[in-house]
Amino acid sequence: MTKLYACFLALSLVAATASAKIKSTALTGTWKVTSVKTTGPNARTVTSPQPGLYVFTGTHYSIMTINSDQPRPLLPTDLTKATADELRAVYGPFTANSGTYEASGANVTFKPEVAKNPPVMAPGATNVSSFKIEGNTLTLTSVRNQDGPVANPTTTTLTRVE
Repeated sequence: MTKLYACFLALSLVAATASAKIKSTALTGTWKVTSVKTTGPNARTVTSPQPGLYVFTGTHYSIMTINSDQPRPLLPTDLTKATADELRAVYGPFTANSGTYEASGANVTFKPEVAKNPPVMAPGATNVSSFKIEGNTLTLTSVRNQDGPVANPTTTTLTRVE
């Protein structure tokens, strides 16, 4: 009886630990970028954006987006022959960062751990966005970053794909 009880207790602890690691939030899932609205001097809304995905687990996120309404140009097969302008045209409009996040109320705080641009992942760098989920639609609006409030917020609309 004691061995059976010990086995049951061990299995319960394993199950509890596993479920604690697989925490879920309202953001958990994979989201596809469906529109991007920028404000400020060059304000515009892109309703047919290039590919972009946001992936949220219970504690981590990953963002990869092409910030344009046009496909990026192709680079030469031999990258050593690419010009600086060609490289900027391909990598400039590309966003890639991953790290942890915390959702609190109507805000989500992103804490990048790895990013295409080193300043994005600098110690203490964070980005805060307000968020709203309606059905399978997620709306994120930039609120502040490590420099303070965002003067010209961007609103990204995403659709849940998984």
